[in-house]
This record gives sequence, C-alpha cells and structure tokens, in this order.
Amino acid sequence: MAKSQETFSKKEKENKIMMEKREKREKMEERKANAKKGKSLEEMMAYIDENGNITSTPPDPKKKKIFNQEDMQISVPKYVAPLPGELIRNGVVTFFNDEKGFGFIKDLQSQESVFIHIKQLSFPIKENDKVTFEVEMGPKGPSATSVKKVVG
Repeated sequence: MAKSQETFSKKEKENKIMMEKREKREKMEERKANAKKGKSLEEMMAYIDENGNITSTPPDPKKKKIFNQEDMQISVPKYVAPLPGELIRNGVVTFFNDEKGFGFIKDLQSQESVFIHIKQLSFPIKENDKVTFEVEMGPKGPSATSVKKVVG
C-alpha cells in the first residue's frame, strides 16, 4: 500500500491559502456593493464658510465680504521711515547696574521695557531718572541709543 504524498502541514497551508483567498474575495465584493459610484458634482463640492472652515453647505450670500484688490498686500509691506519726532521717546530708568554696565528704561508711550548699555551713555544715570532715547533693534530685542537725561 502506497502512502499519500500530502502531509498534514501541506493540507493546513493549502486550507489557509484558500481561506485567505475567500476572505479577500468577500471583502472585494462588499466594497463593490457599498461603493457610491457616480457621485454627483454637488456631493463632491466643498465650501469654505466666513470663518475659513470647510463645509458641505454653500455659504450664505448675505455674509459675503467684498475686498478691493488694491487693499490686499501679498508681500512684505513697504518700509515707511518714521518721522524724526517719532524716533525720540521719553522714558524712566527702572533699573541700572553700574558694575555690570546695563539697565532698562520703561518707555512712557508703549509701556515696554527697553535695554540700555553703558556704551550708549555720555553721562551717568541712575534709577528713576527721566530720559529721552531712540529705539534700535538689537540682537535680543529693542535697545536704547542716544540716551539723554531730561532736566526738570
């Protein structure tokens, strides 16, 4: 009597392959059945509402905003040099360390703190002195230049 050439592991592998093929075929048929073929143009359209969110409903024409092309700036705005009177600012010295050679001036107009280095001074200053200065952008932020003490 001759023995069968097929072993148990060969049969298991064949059964597994057949099961995978059958599952793949069933999934494909399910996808075909559930597919929405031939969507209309209206179903594919997406709209942007007045807040910039994507929606499926068209925007309300009453909320439409009209913009002039001349008012739009796509690039960096042109540099407009400030007037000489705008350059000079008034402030109060809030902190100054003579040993380390730096301090801060509180700008009275914008209420922001501006760094001051001893190299920008032509005379000694101390805390609570009223000064006039010009602002220049330094490597770490605004820096005061041309500092002058206000007498009075």
